[in-house]
Amino acid sequence: MASEITYAEVRITNESDSLDTYSKCPAAPREKPIRDLSKPGSPSLLLTSVMVLLLLLAITFLVAFIIYFQKYSQLLEEKEAAKILTYKELNCTKNGSLMEAPPVGQRVLTLAIVEVNLGFLLPEDKVWSCCPKDWKPFVSHCYFILNDSKASWNESEEKCSHMGAHLVVIHSQAEQDFITRNLNTSAGYFIGLLDAGQRQWRWIDQTPYNKSATFWHKGEPNQDFEQCVIINHKTTGWGWNDIPCEDEHKSVCQVKKTYL
Repeated sequence: MASEITYAEVRITNESDSLDTYSKCPAAPREKPIRDLSKPGSPSLLLTSVMVLLLLLAITFLVAFIIYFQKYSQLLEEKEAAKILTYKELNCTKNGSLMEAPPVGQRVLTLAIVEVNLGFLLPEDKVWSCCPKDWKPFVSHCYFILNDSKASWNESEEKCSHMGAHLVVIHSQAEQDFITRNLNTSAGYFIGLLDAGQRQWRWIDQTPYNKSATFWHKGEPNQDFEQCVIINHKTTGWGWNDIPCEDEHKSVCQVKKTYL
């Protein structure tokens, strides 16, 4: 029996084939270039634009606020100057003499009146110190006593406000003595002092409340629910008494003098 011959085909891969195989492998991905953040559309430029916009808005708001504040201040000044128009006649003093001024409607200079804000001396460029007719002058203020009817504290303040004034503010014994000389000892008169809460007393014109310049009756103030103040006369003399604001009493109004 003839023996079978097995043939085997042996393939030898040479080096060139191996190199071919490696050359067919995909190339490594190239590194992406870094984006220039300074070019249009970059986040850095967008942030800068937003900051500039916010700055412009802030400047616009500031300018608008300044304009508004100036107009508001001018309006307040005009309102103060216009107070004099509510009075038909003035009583003016010069060097200790008393003279009645003509009706306001006949005075062109009335529109240019500037009221003094501080101090007790006449402004350098002013000659006359004036109070509305029937008001009583003392130092730098004018006083008017509401004897016609009684009212609550709020109603009394409203009456004074209609005359361009406010309830009286008392800062000295001399001022109180002047006022009380014109009051009825059997009546009580509201003044511009009230309790804002927790016995924190304040004046209606926002001037400081000085404990060393107060004139309470002995034992006053004595009740937390009594938040308004009258000046009245007792056996010990004139003094202050806290009472409920709803009580009805007479009152004293006060306004600054007008200087011409």
